[in-house]
Formats: sequence, C-alpha cells, structure tokens
Amino acid sequence: MIVHRGLDDISPLSNAVVTSGTFDGVHRGHQTILTRLTEVAQTSEGESVLITYWPHPRTVVSNDSQDLKLLTTLDEKIELIEQAGVNHLIVIPFTRSFSELTSEQYIRQILIDKIGTKKLVIGYDHRFGRDREGGFDYIQAHQSEYGFEVEEIPRQDVEAVGVSSSKIRTALQEGNIHTANLFLGRQYNLTGTIVKGQQLGRTIGFPTANLQVDDPIKLVPANGVYAVDVVQAGQVYGGMLNIGFRPTVAGTHQTIETYIFDFDKDIYGEHMTLRFREFLRPEQKFEGLPALVAQLKRDEEKARAILQS
Repeated sequence: MIVHRGLDDISPLSNAVVTSGTFDGVHRGHQTILTRLTEVAQTSEGESVLITYWPHPRTVVSNDSQDLKLLTTLDEKIELIEQAGVNHLIVIPFTRSFSELTSEQYIRQILIDKIGTKKLVIGYDHRFGRDREGGFDYIQAHQSEYGFEVEEIPRQDVEAVGVSSSKIRTALQEGNIHTANLFLGRQYNLTGTIVKGQQLGRTIGFPTANLQVDDPIKLVPANGVYAVDVVQAGQVYGGMLNIGFRPTVAGTHQTIETYIFDFDKDIYGEHMTLRFREFLRPEQKFEGLPALVAQLKRDEEKARAILQS
C-alpha cells in the first residue's frame, strides 16, 4: 500500500475506485466498505483508494473535542487499512480551511482533479463537504457530469453489522471488552513504552510492567482488572492488567500496570502492546496488602483460565 500524506504527491490514477471517511477503529462496519472497495477495484482492474483525515475532524470543528479519545492512532489505522488490501491511502491534514470546502469543491478539486476517480464507494448515509451537505443522492444525480459512478453500500448491509465507532468507545469506557472486540472484529489494543513505577509489585510477588501509552488521544478502557495478551519483542505472553489509581496503596494518578505471566526480563524503555481479552473485575480498595495479594492470586487464576480457553 502506498501512503500519501497530503495531496501534493498524488497524480490522477488510471482507474481509481475511491472511498472516504475517518475510519476510526477500522471496525466491522468499515471492513464491509473496504471489502466492497477492493472487490470493485479488482473486478474493474483498477486501484483502490481510501481518503482519510488526521487529526480527527471532531478535534478541529467540535466543541467537545477535548473529551474525544480514539480507537486507533494514525499508525494503527494505516496498518489495519493495509491489511484490508487497499492500494492507496491518502491522509489529508484536517484543518479549519479544509472543513470549509463545499461538497462541489471537494468533488472537483480532490476526487476528480487530484485522484481521477472513476467510481466512488460510500457507506450508507455517508456525508461530506461543508456542513455535511454532500451525499449519495447529490452525486448520483450528477455522476454523468462528474464522469464517475457512485455506489452506496446498502442500508441493510450496514445495519446488519450494527457497529459504530461511538458504540465501541462506549463499550470500552464501560469495561465491556467482549462487545468492543466483537464490534472491532479483533482484540482492542494499547501500545506504549514501559516506564519505571514505584515497583511495589515486586515486594508482594506481582512485579508489573508500567505502560505509558504512545498517543494521548488513544482511548484507555475503564479502570479495572483485565486478562490480556502481551506482545513484547515479537513474543506473546499471557498477563493480567490493572488500570486505575491503586486505592489500596493510596495512588494519586492513573496507571496501566501489567503482571506478565512466566516472564522475568528487564524491559524498561522498550515497547509493549496489550491485547484485551476479558474484563475481570472493577478496581477496588482492600483493607491491606494481604487482602490485595489474596485477590491478585484469584485474579491470576481466572486470567490464566481465560487465556488458555
């Protein structure tokens, strides 16, 4: 896949089959669109093109952008789109001026002049242009004028999946990992750098790797204890993860701490990815360290059973 960061380095393609959108999470609904996009491109011996935007449009035009957390970083989104078999990914910097483009300007300046679109494939009720004024009906009525066809993924196909990025965000914020993973079609993950913490876990028999997430806009699931797969240096391990403030030891800030099963290496400063399998329990305050350790042993037993199933 060729990644174009902006429009400067792209010339009209001979037979471009195009779709566009934010595609946060590249979830099962998005995968329906990408499957159709690549099918049409292969059938017509063309090249599939996905236009996306960074930063997320809501961070530029919405008043609630400070609260927005995303399911995928830009690098994660690029990797997932490449796995879907797309030929070209165009990442357009989303700015205030870009948000002011009318649908007519978007169609002519980007779809026609820059890319040379021959067919546009869009999801049901997809909108674009200033104030979301453009859509399927408008393009269909003018497709002979524009010189390209438009295909809309049928409503029943999209609604049969019943997935949206906002639904997945809500599920993760509630600790509902099962639903989030089902909607994503894969395990939700966090990637970051391992940093030093207070190292209290070592004193109670549960040494942890403390993760500092790479991108602050990445959504961290609800506080609590989880069973996770741990990917480190190309190897996959089992583990249990605690997200929260560690109330038993009077913690003052949120941490992301993973006890990696059957693992004993110094990995400070290295990268690690956590793949969420199941939510075990909410974070809670115990009467003291003995009670905490007893619960951690029960958590480990449950997490190991889940990961082996």
